[in-house]
Amino acid sequence: MIQAIGLTSIPRKELRPAVDDASFEAHSGRVTALLGAPGAGKTTALKLMLELQRGRGIAYFRGRPLHRVAYPAREVGVLLGDVPGHPARTVRGHLRMLCAAAGLPVRRADEVLEVVGLVSLCDVRLSTLSRGMDRRLGLACALLSDPHTLVLDDPAAGLSVREGRWLHGIMRAHANQGGTVLFTTRDPKEAARTADQVLTLEQGRLVADQDVADFSRTRLRPRVAVRTPHAARLGALLTKEARTARRSMEIVREGGNRLSVYGSTCAEIGETAFRHGVLVHQLADEIGDMGPTPAPLSSDRAPTPTLPGPSTVDGPPVQAETADGSDQEDRRPVAEQLALAEEPEDAEDADGHGGAQETEAGPRTPTTDETDVNSEPPTDPTDATDPTDPADPADPAPHDPLVSPLARASDPDPLPPLPPHIKVRPARSPLRPLRYELRRATGVGTGYVAAAAVLVTSALMSVVLARVGHTPQPRLLAAWPRELPLPPAAIGAGLLGAVAFGDEFRHPALAADRGTVPRRLGLLAAKLLVAAATGLLLALLTVGCDLEVLYLVYGRELASLPTDWLSLGASWSGLVVGCAWAGVLAAGVFRSTSAGLAAVVAVPLLVVPLVQKVLEGPTVRSAAGFPMRLRELVLIQWPFGGERYLEALARVIAQPVGGALLLSLMALLGAYLLTNLRGRVRG
Repeated sequence: MIQAIGLTSIPRKELRPAVDDASFEAHSGRVTALLGAPGAGKTTALKLMLELQRGRGIAYFRGRPLHRVAYPAREVGVLLGDVPGHPARTVRGHLRMLCAAAGLPVRRADEVLEVVGLVSLCDVRLSTLSRGMDRRLGLACALLSDPHTLVLDDPAAGLSVREGRWLHGIMRAHANQGGTVLFTTRDPKEAARTADQVLTLEQGRLVADQDVADFSRTRLRPRVAVRTPHAARLGALLTKEARTARRSMEIVREGGNRLSVYGSTCAEIGETAFRHGVLVHQLADEIGDMGPTPAPLSSDRAPTPTLPGPSTVDGPPVQAETADGSDQEDRRPVAEQLALAEEPEDAEDADGHGGAQETEAGPRTPTTDETDVNSEPPTDPTDATDPTDPADPADPAPHDPLVSPLARASDPDPLPPLPPHIKVRPARSPLRPLRYELRRATGVGTGYVAAAAVLVTSALMSVVLARVGHTPQPRLLAAWPRELPLPPAAIGAGLLGAVAFGDEFRHPALAADRGTVPRRLGLLAAKLLVAAATGLLLALLTVGCDLEVLYLVYGRELASLPTDWLSLGASWSGLVVGCAWAGVLAAGVFRSTSAGLAAVVAVPLLVVPLVQKVLEGPTVRSAAGFPMRLRELVLIQWPFGGERYLEALARVIAQPVGGALLLSLMALLGAYLLTNLRGRVRG
């Protein structure tokens, strides 16, 4: 279950907080709706619960706050808005990337895609998905790790009627298996039709915590639908009796032979019609402003294509077609509707006396103090009993707290299927962040395009520098003229490193600090490792392409390696890897790709002149004889001439560029640890 205690957002300037001291509970095995008008604070409350926004208060998920859960995605499945994936990534690639992050088998992505009905669109890019398909993908991401709790922010917004029914069926099926479901909505009718418990927010405060039956009685106005060929006469009779008895009643004339009677019951209207000999074709209780009664579907009608899973959500399907051709159904039990209709609203006439009001202007428009709800057809009046009534002895589990009264139905397959349960090793594995980062880097074409641009630019620059002359062989192979602060390979490595964190903040596949891979040292180490490997590969390919192009254009004379290629190779690799790491750390600190690339370029432009100015000052001591003292540091001989590599590394660091790069990396790493580890959002 979910226990939210004192959730309060931080107000901006003199404005009131979006959420003010909200406390509530959402129990396991039940669907809980967080109802409120736009701007009531529903989304802010969810973000405070998930620790995605700073504020006061705390939320417990099965007794633990989210920052104390080792694997948050296995405890809570979240859908907030659109899927925040990279638009160039495919549907299957996005899910497989999340599987790699959570340590799930790759087949799990295909299982979830089959459940949400996206198997045929598995190779489609995220940018081309429609609204309904995007919501399906978001639900697939939420169900991927088989979580106990689902937290969904207005999941049915923008969906068609059938898609909304299917989505509500998934929520009900998850709750029936013992899970917890909390979703937000602005539609009271949707909350009453789908949820077992309704929490009402107004201006950031929790104003009501009701069971769905109590909510329907207080927020959705009951009425009686009457269909008779003598509608005008019956309306006049009902109005006369209401005025005589001084009772509040409102009669709305809808169409030629339909009446909607507010403030009465089926029994009273039936007795009136019987006493005066009025023929009645239909007499049924309704909840809310449901509109005209639909006609039943004809048997020869062509079947309508359906989405995966049955089209109904709660209760037996009573499907009908309205006048405009849209399919609707009433899933509320008849017994519950009859119970709701027994409490009519008492209202006074304009002159202060009780009486009936009759309108003949078509469908009724709710008054200002009524809840605006969507229309829904009534239950079939031929149903004599309600098979879902909790008091029905035929009900196999009439008092089961895990089964909602709205979900118990006689339909053999009332709910859509859920993905199968999975078993994941509870032990931590350092390969999960690495697998995630590899799939993230290789799932889009940004890295490939950047690498190709670096190779082409470097090859062209090496040819131009060779033609101009006066360029040393090492700089010629690296395509690094003295006029540029960095060679193309180093800039490209820095760009790829900056993209590694820049894409995370621009298209956050993982929730900040609370994703499947915690944004801590594990993810940072994976990004640094992948960036280093990418930088080394790019450096090697650059030198190889430059050698090949110089050989093809100018012959063997310029296509030879320098004699001190080992130390030059170490310097070259260190420069490229250092730029890649600087891009990763700077983008992680400043949360921007452009800021990461700017930090890479700032090293030779700003930091190197500063280091050179410091080193040019008067010195009393020098580092002469450092290699000899390095050999004497240990009593045994270094294997494979290791002292030479250490000496080359020391020379690289002693250079202005190497020292400046090392200094920048240390500063960026400290800033990252300070901002991302100590500045995590707490509940």
